[in-house]
Amino acid sequence: MSKVSNTPYSALEVGQQARFSKTIEERDLLLFAVVSGDRNPVHLDAEFASRTAFKERIAHGMLSGALISAAIATELPGPGSIYLGQQLSFSRPARLGDTLTVELEVLEKLPKFRVRIATRVFNQHGEALVDGEAEVLAPRKAEEVELPVLPEVRIG
Repeated sequence: MSKVSNTPYSALEVGQQARFSKTIEERDLLLFAVVSGDRNPVHLDAEFASRTAFKERIAHGMLSGALISAAIATELPGPGSIYLGQQLSFSRPARLGDTLTVELEVLEKLPKFRVRIATRVFNQHGEALVDGEAEVLAPRKAEEVELPVLPEVRIG
């Protein structure tokens, strides 16, 4: 298990930033399709995807959204955060093998422990894929928690 600390509302500052990265693999596309039910062939069928504007399979857009959620939950503000809303704009697709980096930045502290956070996703080339803003209910107190070990999931 790994320990993660949060940043409570009182310690958050406008301009504060955090990052979270993950490389997109075949198994991520398959698991996301299973969990979400999104079986669009542009994500799962190389022959179909080759006939699209993308010329190859691309990751589900909301997989990037899920990585933003992971960054908020584990990095900033961290454990105890509650998602209240998210606005997203997609400018380019994520592809198999891309390493996606979520960048978070505190834009504004709002009343009642709410925080407005810029949410951006970039690939390994520094190209912007997603731009958005989240509204999050920040934790009230500082905590260090153990993240649970995830079970091994087999595909096939």
